[in-house]
Amino acid sequence: MKSINPDQFKVAAPIHLKDVPTFFNVETSEKKKEKEIQKVREKLSKLQDIMYAHNRYGVLICLQGMDTAGKDSLIREVFKEINARGVVVHSFKTPHSTELEHDFLWRHYLALPEKGKFSVFNRTHYENVLVTRVHPYYIMNENIPGIESVDDITPEFWEKRFESINDFEKHITRNGVVILKFFLHLSKEEQRERLIRRLETEKHNWKFSPGDLKERALWDDYQKCYEEAINKTSKSHAPWYIVPADNKETARYIVAKTILDELSKITDIKEPELDDKVKENIAMYRDMLKAEK
Repeated sequence: MKSINPDQFKVAAPIHLKDVPTFFNVETSEKKKEKEIQKVREKLSKLQDIMYAHNRYGVLICLQGMDTAGKDSLIREVFKEINARGVVVHSFKTPHSTELEHDFLWRHYLALPEKGKFSVFNRTHYENVLVTRVHPYYIMNENIPGIESVDDITPEFWEKRFESINDFEKHITRNGVVILKFFLHLSKEEQRERLIRRLETEKHNWKFSPGDLKERALWDDYQKCYEEAINKTSKSHAPWYIVPADNKETARYIVAKTILDELSKITDIKEPELDDKVKENIAMYRDMLKAEK
């Protein structure tokens, strides 16, 4: 199987999405890919157990991608070995009335990971510079001072949003949150095929909405917004990884391997040591338990 190096997918310089491949050949069978991802899942599970005991770092996994990119199934397959107490998935939908009474990052602060745990954002705070940029009239629901109409939403407005997002991510990383952001890069043709499968497979019909076609018609607008968002916010402390997503199994493996490799670089994560007195009396405690009738 072809080796995976996370740096192959990390955005360390400005990119053009049209030049980034949506398919990556790992040169192996689907069966072998599943075996490899199983190995990575088990290692991630053990690492999360240690992080939970260590109680110093939280991990924020951000997943973005066009409709049908495979975010839901990726979450299910990558994190299913992790103890249920150790990972929380947040799927951010259209903001509700309470959320709209706060700034656009408020609901994301509330969902940040506790120390020792993973939070997975299925769609993220980046929706506020993606969907709202393609559909700027959504901004009017936020009731922002100085924004009386869509005409008031200037390029400077978006620059300030990017600045707020960068400040948000810088702040939380300073306080022990490890951020890894993944854009599942899907081709337009592969999305078409997946939408057709939803329509032709009865058990998946419920996943389809006519709105999917309306959003698909705005493909180029979304690609432009994704490209700018990634270029403006991929930082060393909060990097973006562009993951070829035309093959779901490969995308899952790349994401899982990247998370494991990047977390393994944090050298101070270790299990806490027992108190010296407890350690000295381990044999006695064991004998006490064995002597119980």
